Amino acid sequence: MQLTAKASLTNALLISICTPEFKGDEATESLAELARLVTTLGFKVVGTQSQKQSSTKKVNVLGLGKLAEIAHLTGNKGEVAVEAEEGDDLVEGTIEEIIDESSFAELPSENLPFACADVVVFDCDLSPSQLRNVENQLGVEVFDRTGIIIEIFSRHARTKTAKLQVEIARLNYVAPRLRETSCGDKERQMGKGAGETTLELNRRKVRDQLAELKRELVSVQNEMKGRRTQRSELFCVALVGYTNAGKSSLMRSITGSDVEGENKLFATLDTTVRALFPITQPRILVSDTVGFIKKLPHDLVASFHSTLAEAQDASLLLYVVDASDPSFRAQLDVVHGVLEEVGVEDSKKLLILNKSDLLSAEQQQALMEEFPEAMMTSARNPADVKKLHKYIVGIAQDEMIEEEIIVPYTANGIIGEIRSRMSVTKEEYESDHIKLTVRSNAIDLARLKKRMLSL
Repeated sequence: MQLTAKASLTNALLISICTPEFKGDEATESLAELARLVTTLGFKVVGTQSQKQSSTKKVNVLGLGKLAEIAHLTGNKGEVAVEAEEGDDLVEGTIEEIIDESSFAELPSENLPFACADVVVFDCDLSPSQLRNVENQLGVEVFDRTGIIIEIFSRHARTKTAKLQVEIARLNYVAPRLRETSCGDKERQMGKGAGETTLELNRRKVRDQLAELKRELVSVQNEMKGRRTQRSELFCVALVGYTNAGKSSLMRSITGSDVEGENKLFATLDTTVRALFPITQPRILVSDTVGFIKKLPHDLVASFHSTLAEAQDASLLLYVVDASDPSFRAQLDVVHGVLEEVGVEDSKKLLILNKSDLLSAEQQQALMEEFPEAMMTSARNPADVKKLHKYIVGIAQDEMIEEEIIVPYTANGIIGEIRSRMSVTKEEYESDHIKLTVRSNAIDLARLKKRMLSL
């Protein structure tokens, strides 16, 4: 099963299933976010539909009336085999044969702004059987929310680590759907005797692929862990937050780097590490992590566990939110939830109310009253960037130890090493030595003292 939609399939119809636990503003905001996700894939959203259901777990995720309405919007291409609402009899045939065609006349003309939708996307997760049933009933390609997110991740992964992680999540998603879509083919065993069916061969191929990818990922993760160990002596800052909150733009501003930043969902999937700029001594590292989203598929959370390890190892977490988005509070809850799931709990945190240039003075004041310990910023405002840089340096300095070091003039190379790894706050020149007052982390100080003893 391929998640990539055909190039000709451009018109997308979005479906929201409202349940007692998922309704009102929450459902509306989620559907708007799904529209942004679908647009990120290059589809054109041409309409939305919603239906109230007691659960999204029913065999038939849509009722017959709503199914008829949606089938009309997708060109009546499918066949229907659904259980009747009032009994157990199986009703089969085309949508128009099952539902009185006069019901279509009741649809207002504004519901039909296009010839037909080519893709139907549900704002919930569908089981393999639900997905198969709806595709058969409508005769068009159907996606659920997880499928859309995994496809976006597949397209945006750049580094080897991200590609491996996404492919593992994709195969885990595809495997049960491969079983469901192939079971009805009634394929004969190949060759003589008890050979493997095509379905069994495909399933074994997926298992072999997953095993190989996981072995390769372990090797890459060990390399990443080694690099993190090398950086562990330095003060590290991790930018975390919802997708499209402006983390990459902020990263570019405070590090002077060329980190990609685009106004779209999941523009960044790979953890990028740069030094804070202007450069400090010792250096301070800043990492930009993958963005989060509501209903992030569990397999993707698990796959990106090693990527989010940058947040686990960070000395300071900057929770970046798009303050111009009215739903940022709910998004912040999602960030808290994902970080808790991967074990990030005790690190020092600062809430960054980003994109303040999109807010009025009154809105900024109201937010600062609501979040008095937060920092209002815009990555486009040099004064804000300077303020954030000063804050990060101040936190890093607070964690350092200040000591006096006596360095004989005969100690070749020691002075250069101190200046490259520590902050020198005072220098006094005596007849046979230099007295330096330095600020540094405990590890570097212990290493320096040990070296001085050997002189």
